[in-house]
Amino acid sequence: MFTDIVELREFYHNPAGRTARRLLCARVAALWPHVAGERILVLGYGPPMLRPWLGQAHSVHAFMPAGQGVAYWPREGPNISCLVDPTDLPLPDASIDRVVLLHALEAMPDPAPMLREIWRVLKSGGRLLTVAPNRRGFWAHNDRTPFGNGQPYSPRQARSLLHGQGFLIERLAFALYAPPGAARFGFSFVDRVEKIAARLFSGFGGVLLIEAGKQLYAPRVEKKALRHRLVLPLPLPAQGPVPAGRFMRNNR
Repeated sequence: MFTDIVELREFYHNPAGRTARRLLCARVAALWPHVAGERILVLGYGPPMLRPWLGQAHSVHAFMPAGQGVAYWPREGPNISCLVDPTDLPLPDASIDRVVLLHALEAMPDPAPMLREIWRVLKSGGRLLTVAPNRRGFWAHNDRTPFGNGQPYSPRQARSLLHGQGFLIERLAFALYAPPGAARFGFSFVDRVEKIAARLFSGFGGVLLIEAGKQLYAPRVEKKALRHRLVLPLPLPAQGPVPAGRFMRNNR
């Protein structure tokens, strides 16, 4: 079950959320330091990840699932977010260089159709980065954060899931070693805890990050009937987040 857009926005505006965003952005930047000229998609809740890429990448897209809701973003410029069905993305085949899953994998009762759709829109040589709650981390056991909702994963479970949907695992990393309550002691304290815990307890980060590449052959799946999508523009300017449920689709 997806966390509501209002709860996500509130979380990333409180101290624990600001800390999580800062640490995740630093970790992702270390994994993907060069994105110039590339097309990037964040599926789930994009704002915590996308801002550093706005001036670097060729284009960035924040696709937010219908079960979550959508918010106009960024506020200071043209909107790049839209509401989607995560199993039926409004994108051509092989059109995206990099995809990030944030607050998406753990919310899907059956993530396989979503992963097959990501495989479809990724270019040959494209990269997928999954950010999911680590089953052994503090954050997965705290339901006051979005990482405490949905299905947490162990590294083995996440690897097996991605491999079964046509992805080759390339790197595994962890982040958010400091517990959510550590944010009230300040950034310097959190940074020290993060560095020490990463050395001593490397597998206990709050989230696991798995980078995977697209295999050259597609996974075997049953064919489904062709559906024609009607993609509607979001209203400008938005007055706030649109709650889950306001999603239109035209199937013909």
